[in-house]
Amino acid sequence: MRATEPPAPTRRATVGRWDGAQLAEASDTLAEEAAVCLRYNGAPQAVMMATPADFEDFARGFTLTEGLVDALDEIRTLEVRRESDRVTIDMTIPEARGVRLHQRQRSLEGRSGCGQCGIVELDEVLRRPPPLPATLRVAPAAVQRAVAELAAHQPLGATTGTIHAAAWARRDGTLALVREDVGRHNALDKVVGALLAAGLPRHDGFLVLTSRASHELVQKAAIAGIELVAAISGATALAARLAAACNLTLVGFARAGRHVVYACPARLETR
Repeated sequence: MRATEPPAPTRRATVGRWDGAQLAEASDTLAEEAAVCLRYNGAPQAVMMATPADFEDFARGFTLTEGLVDALDEIRTLEVRRESDRVTIDMTIPEARGVRLHQRQRSLEGRSGCGQCGIVELDEVLRRPPPLPATLRVAPAAVQRAVAELAAHQPLGATTGTIHAAAWARRDGTLALVREDVGRHNALDKVVGALLAAGLPRHDGFLVLTSRASHELVQKAAIAGIELVAAISGATALAARLAAACNLTLVGFARAGRHVVYACPARLETR
């Protein structure tokens, strides 16, 4: 790869494939990871390992869900610079937000599977967003529809088997936005960033995740103003408690014909 060539989200590789009887050489598609450095007002804040795609969405979503800004228009400039297997994203935000940057100081490494890597203060990890309004009503069938549709919108996941997805579903369960990433937190940030860029109302739909529902995903969703999160896997106990405290409807094990509601079931219409 040339030094100036931007990273691709996947690459072909030669692997050994065991079929139960013998090991044979085969070609496979692997998910790529790139180091993404997020810089604010010229200072590095975090380096995250992410799928090299949808960088602008990732930057917007990360900045909002980490509580560094309260609104999209506070990100005054956003520039993506790509080089080989690394990416630098420079953003300008109001100087007054420098206090938040200091309070939410991170070490400069965030692994693709981690949403809280490098946060220095324990209170910042366990921060509780304010309670959400209860403006959303969704039929259980809409959750089922969104989950059923999601697989068809995961091209990277289908070819690699190692990629998470996050989707924004309308009230009827049809999917408006889907983003993929090796990190489940990154996938959420990317779809939130895309949601902000598209100007879609956050009270008029819900989030669908291919991962488990851990507390930091609930935290990010609540900070973003999302009232309902449906995960294909289960929820942790801390995630369920945080969802209840934030008045966020949390659904897990969302599979064909069934799901589990961990917190705030009133948004799911049963009539």
